Formats: sequence, structure tokens, C-alpha cells
Amino acid sequence: MPRPLTEKRALVTGSTAGLGLAIAEGLASQGCDVVLHGIDPEDSVAIVCSELQSRHGVRAAYVRADLGSDAGASELHRVADAAFGGIDVLVNNAVVRHFAPIDQFPVDAWHRALAVNLSAAFHLVRLALPGMRARGWGRIVNMTSVYGERGASNRVDYVTTKSALLGFTRAVAMETLADGVTCNAVSPGSVLTPGTEDRVRAIEAGGVDRAQAVRQFLAGKQPSGRFVRAEDVAASVIYLCSEAARDITGTVLPVDGGWLAS
Repeated sequence: MPRPLTEKRALVTGSTAGLGLAIAEGLASQGCDVVLHGIDPEDSVAIVCSELQSRHGVRAAYVRADLGSDAGASELHRVADAAFGGIDVLVNNAVVRHFAPIDQFPVDAWHRALAVNLSAAFHLVRLALPGMRARGWGRIVNMTSVYGERGASNRVDYVTTKSALLGFTRAVAMETLADGVTCNAVSPGSVLTPGTEDRVRAIEAGGVDRAQAVRQFLAGKQPSGRFVRAEDVAASVIYLCSEAARDITGTVLPVDGGWLAS
């Protein structure tokens, strides 16, 4: 059967594992060629690209780049754009985070969060947008978070950058209304990623069973009482890339088990 994103080309930042990889997999399942990005050695990601190609019959490539600098973001765009001849779908998913009170927060960690979580999205959009405009079609999805709309202690870098991405999303949407390009944000709640799994296991190590550890981790967060599935977040990104979503722009789509409603 025809797949709606056949012949489209996507760049998903922070996509060698976890949520980013699930998004790349979802796009590939719809016929989209995908460029993965991360800071892992190239040989360790080669098998992931090979599996995407064999499962979905698409092209897949990997670009290693550190988004902690403007030059790193520009180089990522240059190589990703050249890989398949353009970028039609851009998903800004790469993120770093540090946990500390603001008066003890390392200044270098603050600057790195601004660079990776926020400035990299700015650079990739400004560089990818001319090609999208020339083709009259483009989809930009910025991965925000529930914490983009809620405060949290000891997470000043994450809360600040995710909040800023919402404003960035709206501004880009207003500048691309006549271009066939949309810009939206997807706001996941707690997703069971490798990083989250480590934190749940740390709770288990305190002597509680798995179910109790999950409940304890999600307490005061998702009223659903369960983790959001990465593939469901990916499905939301796919929808925003579809023709049915052509008039959805400048908005945020929560996938959070009722967190923001509570």
C-alpha cells in the first residue's frame, strides 16, 4: 500500500536510542528516508541504520555531531542535507539535562543546555527552511515536555529550554504560514526510555517491586499511572507530518497521560 511519506526525507536529532529512535522508526514505517543523529561512534549505529532499511525499505544514514556549538549544528545540517538531497521533515529531539539547585548549577551545564536544547533547534530550522520553502512543503516538530509548561525544582536548564521551545515553535509557525510548512511541538510526559528505566531500577534497588517502583516514579505526575509509550509519541509526530494536519501549526500536542490536565 502507498505510504504517505514516501520520498520525503527526515532528520531526527538525538535519535540513536529511546524516543528519538522510536520517532525515526515511525517515520521510516511511513516511507520516509531518515537521517539519525547522535554522538555515538558511527560503527555502533551502523546496525540500527541497516535494520531501518531492511524493515521499511527506506534509506537510512547516521551523522555524528555535537550540538553544543553553533558549528556542530551547522555541520549536522550540511551533512544531513547532502545525504539524501534535502530535509523535508525536521524533528528537534536532542536534549541534555542536569539536576541541581539554581544556586549550585554549573555554569557550563547551563550554557550546554541552551546550546543543545534550544540554539541547535534555531540553527537547524534556519538552515533547513529555505529548502522546505523552495519545495513548498515541510514539517518541523520540536519535542518539548510537560516541563515546558510546569515548573520543577532542580531542573532550571530543562524547564527553561523546553519553555523557550514553545515560543520558538509559535514564532516559526507565524513566519511559514504561506510556505506549505508547518511547525508544531509535541509534549510528552514520562516515557519509558533507557534513561527513565535506569531511574526506575534505582528505585527498585531500594527494595520495592517493579509495579511499586513505577507508581513511585510517576507519583504526582501522570494521572494515568503508566508510562507513555514511545511509539505513541512517534505516532503523534507522524500525524503532524500528514496531509490531514496541514492546517495545524504553531500548537503543542500533549501526550502525557493527563498530566497537564491535573
